[in-house]
Amino acid sequence: METIQTYFAIFNNAWQQADWVFLLLFGLFFLAVWFLPSLLALLLNRRHAGKIALLNVPAGFSVIAWVALCVWAVTGKLGDKLAAKAKLAPVAE
Repeated sequence: METIQTYFAIFNNAWQQADWVFLLLFGLFFLAVWFLPSLLALLLNRRHAGKIALLNVPAGFSVIAWVALCVWAVTGKLGDKLAAKAKLAPVAE
């Protein structure tokens, strides 16, 4: 129990010494990492960007779901490109 109290005291001390610029930059960095799948979807996968953005909020609590959303955001149009090369119908409309 002493280790938890020690960590809490260290965190509390660091929180009190932090200035607002550091907290603002840390908050922006945290949000950018949290919503990275949504940002990637806006750049690479416009068709499913809304779905990815909607799922991004709860998926941020799970590393596995967050990574899966990143993969979906990056590879969204890959299926249609492969289907076009193989002269097949698109995977999803």
